Amino acid sequence: MTRAQRVAVISTIFASLYFLAIFEILQVPFIEGKVVQEILPALPWWLLVSFGSYSLWSLGWGLFTFRDCPEAYEELLNEISQAKNDLRNRGVNVD
Repeated sequence: MTRAQRVAVISTIFASLYFLAIFEILQVPFIEGKVVQEILPALPWWLLVSFGSYSLWSLGWGLFTFRDCPEAYEELLNEISQAKNDLRNRGVNVD
C-alpha cells in the first residue's frame, strides 16, 4: 500500500466517523450532546488552522536551517560560462 493510499484510507475513516458524529448517528462517549454540537462544527476549521500553522513553521524552520553550498555555486557558474561559450561558438548572441 502506497503512502497516498494509506492517507486516503485513514482520511476516509476519520471523515466517516466525523459525519456519523455530527449527524448524531454515532454518539460521542463522555460528552454531552450540546457540547458535541458546539465543538464538532468548528473541528474542520481548527484542523485547517493547525495544518497551516505547522506548514508555516516547517517552511520557516527549513529556511532557518538552510545550508549554503559554495562549491555548488562555483560549479553552477562554471557550467553557465561553458554554456555561454558553446552558444557563442555556434553564433548565438547571449549577452
